[in-house]
Amino acid sequence: MTRYTAPLKDMQFLLQEVLKVTQSDVPGYSDLDAGFTAAVLEEAGKVASEVLEPLNAVGDREGCVLENGTVRTPEGFKAAFAAMKEGGWTALDCDPEYGGQGLPYLMQSAVGEIFVSANMAFNMYQGLTHGAYSAIHAHGTAEQKATYLPKMVSCDWTGTMNLTEPHCGTDLGLLRTRAEPQADGSYLITGQKIFISAGDHDLAENIIHLVLAKAPGGGEGTKGISLFIVPKFLVKADGSLGARNPVSVGKIEDKMGIHGNATCVLNYDGAKGWLLGDLHKGMRAMFTMMNEARIGVGLQGYAVAEGAYQNAVDYAKDRLQGRAVTGSENPSGPADPLIVHPDIRRSLMDQKSFLEGARALTFWGASLIDRHHRLQDAAADGLIGLLTPVIKGFQTDKGFEMAVQAQQIFGGHGYIEEQGMSQFVRDARIAMIYEGANGVQALDLVGRKLAADGGRHVMAFFDLVKAECKAHDGDARMAPFTDALKLASKQMQAAGMFFMQNGMKNPNAALSGSNDFMHLMGHVCLGLMWTRMAKAALVALDGGTTDAAFYEAKLATGRYYMARQLPACAMHLARIETGADPVMALPPEAF
Repeated sequence: MTRYTAPLKDMQFLLQEVLKVTQSDVPGYSDLDAGFTAAVLEEAGKVASEVLEPLNAVGDREGCVLENGTVRTPEGFKAAFAAMKEGGWTALDCDPEYGGQGLPYLMQSAVGEIFVSANMAFNMYQGLTHGAYSAIHAHGTAEQKATYLPKMVSCDWTGTMNLTEPHCGTDLGLLRTRAEPQADGSYLITGQKIFISAGDHDLAENIIHLVLAKAPGGGEGTKGISLFIVPKFLVKADGSLGARNPVSVGKIEDKMGIHGNATCVLNYDGAKGWLLGDLHKGMRAMFTMMNEARIGVGLQGYAVAEGAYQNAVDYAKDRLQGRAVTGSENPSGPADPLIVHPDIRRSLMDQKSFLEGARALTFWGASLIDRHHRLQDAAADGLIGLLTPVIKGFQTDKGFEMAVQAQQIFGGHGYIEEQGMSQFVRDARIAMIYEGANGVQALDLVGRKLAADGGRHVMAFFDLVKAECKAHDGDARMAPFTDALKLASKQMQAAGMFFMQNGMKNPNAALSGSNDFMHLMGHVCLGLMWTRMAKAALVALDGGTTDAAFYEAKLATGRYYMARQLPACAMHLARIETGADPVMALPPEAF
């Protein structure tokens, strides 16, 4: 059996000492004092460990079942979902006008990590609803907002996003779902969507599907796509539920992981829908949901690995195997615990240093989203746009790798289902694929985001790194961080220069290195985060903290990342500078 404990001290450290939320000029941040954030996170931690985590293996084992056209969720999910609703956890950062609590997105992210670590599949039901809520909030009419948002904030109704079809995933210009306009202003939606997470279930009274479809007159490709609100049950004028809309579950997908979430094939047979946003501008409205989802998936990448790591640490401390090469550390026992062995310690340090760095990057990203939304800060919007494919792609690639490393600590026992470690690996795997597969994230980063607005945002990122390093000039204690970060930043700039010099005449030269660049930038981002965390730890130690062990551990973990992980930037740069020739050398028939 597995267990999970929310890393409250690490979260508080980031909020209060690294981000220094109460000193921020972002509206609402001044209310996030240590007492308030501790109370919220502690209560979320209780829900996670007492309600959600015990259902994680249940959901994995039972999965979801399609019965008489309706999906039944695993045992205990209904009661847990009711508890989430009753506790107000579905409404944390939602608009108070529609029943939300109005907290910053940063707090939604912190709580979201806790819930994902405890039970990723379960949390997706409310997580996807939040994304649909955001799309309607941003693009809906006043009537649409009044009709749908209060019920979605409370999760009495849940939401989905419907993009993928059997013949098209990333290339949405190929979609075939059609929307036929009706005299009353509605549309009849006909087509099939696949891979629809939380597509149907028994947790809510209604499900509000956001569906991409092509209406007449839109032309070919993505420019002709519109977004429609298609409820499972039609909503009457008084807000009560009416007839069942002709949208049905074709089947539940048989998946590698996240078994507790109902991933459905949905068939739309002339289902009634209403345009969300502008006609033929559906991609813009959908990307409101997609961009939020990509940050959320990046969070999933490290949050699932956090759960795996905690169990790996427990096992490494308890399991007796072999003797320490420097002499027995458990002389009264038959063997020493696994954690005495250097390679086990390396694996745990790989995990710990990534997890804490990824959490810092995600929290910083969430604060940029708050800054954009609450202050209309265009620079913050540009920066989080640049960081989004890195947060999604790098963190889910590495998160899966860390989940595998955690499983490896268990040896053969990690491969046995009763230990629960394989679920972490299987659940983590989907995060690399959905909301835009990671190869697409890398292409987006190199092909679009680096050059966006004339390269202004990547230059702003380099300026941030430079300023961070300069701020610590003369502090020898910070040298292991700033020296490594300067070098990694130069390597990232060299990679960018290679793209500039070669990409226009041979686009393959840039795109062949896109995955390496995403990882290179990911390491630089975590290096920046560790530099900030190291400074905060030193400030606490200099101030005479009563918890010196916590801050010393932060510094040691950060030094490990800078010494053992950041050198990967040189490898990624070397690969990038080989260009397209090694990648494209073979003709298709040679494979």
